[in-house]
Amino acid sequence: MRFSLTPTEEALWQELRGGRLGVVFRRQVPVGNYVADFLAASVKVVVEVDGGYHAERRAADARRDRYFARLGYRVVRVEAELVRRDLAQAVERVRGVVGHR
Repeated sequence: MRFSLTPTEEALWQELRGGRLGVVFRRQVPVGNYVADFLAASVKVVVEVDGGYHAERRAADARRDRYFARLGYRVVRVEAELVRRDLAQAVERVRGVVGHR
């Protein structure tokens, strides 16, 4: 668990915080052995911002996603590059999952 967010996590957090998507997200939430970047417990959604290093961690990310799924969470992976390039589209990706409870 990190104490500070990456710039892309911070940008997305500014759009998720305060119930802006109709649900409350918390950031850096411990869930078992993992820490979710953002979690909306009321709708069981985990949002992960994937930087470049995730390309090398596909197997580990898949295990993590399966773990969250076993607990009933849907995982939304948003590429850091998408957040940088088109924040509105990144938010819409999250909104699409949150809206389909």
